[in-house]
Amino acid sequence: MPQLILTADPAFSHLALEEFRRDSRNGLPLAELAPGVSLADCDEGFWGLAETWIDEPPVFTRHICPVDLTTPLIATPRDLSRLSDAVVVEYAALLDPEVSFSVQSRILLDLPYKPFDVNRSVAASLTSAASAPLDVRQPFQILSIVCAPAQPPPTSKKPAAANHRQLAFIGLSLASHNISDWAGGVRRFRREKEQISRAEFKMLEALEAFRIELPAGGVALDLGAAPGGWTRVLRQKGQFVTAVDPAALHPRLDNDRGVRHKRMTAAEYLREGPDSFDLLVNDMRMSAQDSARLMNAFADYLYPHAEAVMTLKLGKTARPLARARAILRQRYTILHMRQLFHNRNEVTIHLQLKPS
Repeated sequence: MPQLILTADPAFSHLALEEFRRDSRNGLPLAELAPGVSLADCDEGFWGLAETWIDEPPVFTRHICPVDLTTPLIATPRDLSRLSDAVVVEYAALLDPEVSFSVQSRILLDLPYKPFDVNRSVAASLTSAASAPLDVRQPFQILSIVCAPAQPPPTSKKPAAANHRQLAFIGLSLASHNISDWAGGVRRFRREKEQISRAEFKMLEALEAFRIELPAGGVALDLGAAPGGWTRVLRQKGQFVTAVDPAALHPRLDNDRGVRHKRMTAAEYLREGPDSFDLLVNDMRMSAQDSARLMNAFADYLYPHAEAVMTLKLGKTARPLARARAILRQRYTILHMRQLFHNRNEVTIHLQLKPS
């Protein structure tokens, strides 16, 4: 039976597996290769599920990749050449020479080499054997390699010897079918010296994952802005920001003329009478339902073309999601809802204001 590997936040992997069972045909999780990383059978195969999830993306599943070949590992540097040889035999003729490719590796056990070593060795061999161009930043097709403990019964065109306890699970797919362009959905950003908070990564990832294009010189409203991480990101993107929070913003924002700090609560700002905005963002620590109601209250102060980005805090369950979504749908269209890599016990939602 066709197999795939599914990745989610370990604390919410049970919800990702529920999504898999719901949307796959006779889908059967086989084993946990590592916390949050599951090997699964699926009647329709990787491609059938991937097409389903392109149309209706999951919330908690961050990444999927196919398994159409496994090969044993001996846990020495010789694995690199053996992997490269196996990949060339199996995939050199399958790569589309007209579009770019990348090799994405994950190592889920203790091995004497790193993912970079696997990527470099395999990519070099494929580049020599095939004519597809290598592009690690924006590949069209991806060869995924997951090095993990062997889990019976592995599906392999070259069965592993019984004494091998490590396997490389390998598959070729289109980047658009993997949910995330990044191996395992792990999107890391370089930490900048001027960074104010870790929350900046959440905003950066949301803008990228949801392909949000901010208007040139747009005006944004940041609710619960302190200490100012999301405000700083929006300023970097050319937005003029009204930051609402009774707490102080980081001193790095004090002399920024593009930032207006309303030192009050969101409820107080509503009573004052807000301006109109192109973008509304909200990363406040409040219940999902209360946060959704707050977003609806501010919908009256958004331009017709406005979009919004918010996080919904979940605790340890997804139960708050259904009610919060119902509330938000009164005023917004939900464009995307995902638990991104930089989310913790929350999901990020991308909204479009509904016509009045």
